Amino acid sequence: MKICIAGEGAMGLNHTKTIKQFDDVEIVSLACGVESDGAAFAKEWDIPHYSTNLEECLSQEGVEAVVLTTPNQVHAAQAITALEMGKHVLVEIPMGLSLEESQRLVDVEEKTGLVCMVCHTNRYGTAQREIVRRVHAGEFHLHHVIQQTYFMRRSNTNMYGKPRSWTDELLWHQACHMVDFMYWLFDDPNLDAWAQTGPNHSQLNIPMDITIGLRAPSGCIVTSANSFNNHGPITATYRFIGEEATYLLEKGKLTDTEGNEVPLEGPSGIAVQDREFINAIGEGRKPSTSCTTCLPTMAILDQLQKSMDENPV
Repeated sequence: MKICIAGEGAMGLNHTKTIKQFDDVEIVSLACGVESDGAAFAKEWDIPHYSTNLEECLSQEGVEAVVLTTPNQVHAAQAITALEMGKHVLVEIPMGLSLEESQRLVDVEEKTGLVCMVCHTNRYGTAQREIVRRVHAGEFHLHHVIQQTYFMRRSNTNMYGKPRSWTDELLWHQACHMVDFMYWLFDDPNLDAWAQTGPNHSQLNIPMDITIGLRAPSGCIVTSANSFNNHGPITATYRFIGEEATYLLEKGKLTDTEGNEVPLEGPSGIAVQDREFINAIGEGRKPSTSCTTCLPTMAILDQLQKSMDENPV
């Protein structure tokens, strides 16, 4: 299968490294944002074609699919363009920056019948899957989930410290990981949801700190803290407080209250996710994280956005 990678940043690199390990997939084109960066990326990863024009890249001979690792603000529009050109799509989160935008993408996904999958990578982690398995099997009864996502992002730079042409989103991008995980964990879109923010950044004009509260129909509550003001490295942790035990999920590892690591089986993360995309295309089926399947996540984010808007700083 011949595919196009769109985006020469950190996530484009992660997907390229992963897909290069697949014997049945060939990356034949790179759609880049900065031509000089695209040229260097294509040379390093032996990609025969690159261009700043996405449509040109999608029109390369034999291209069947695209992996979109582009700025948040263009995800939905680019995914719709690719679908309408007859290409399967794997899009990094978020699928859109509003519920309305996400719904338009889902409508095109349904109309074309093509694979349109969103990168909710948590659903492909072995630690996350083990927690979900225990909850769904009735082995683990949750009282409280405490989650933290911390960055230092006071300047508009990417993971490599290079200037960005776009601005990241703390709610619709970073917190989207947590919201989707909780929707999947509770297996119910009817979560009570509220949020509040700290002040907007003076130059970036985005909230730098957000607290989120969720409550499942079971009564379990979720407390989430998100910050772009944190001094230190990127950090994301989950603490699952339940009737039977308390577990900590950090850096892909699941530990119990004694600090013992919970045994996990099988591959994890982006390799499993990207393989699911390729397999869904080959098997002519919806992937496990199709945009349609994950649309309720965007509805919960919409609730949170409205809550923030109703209580401005």
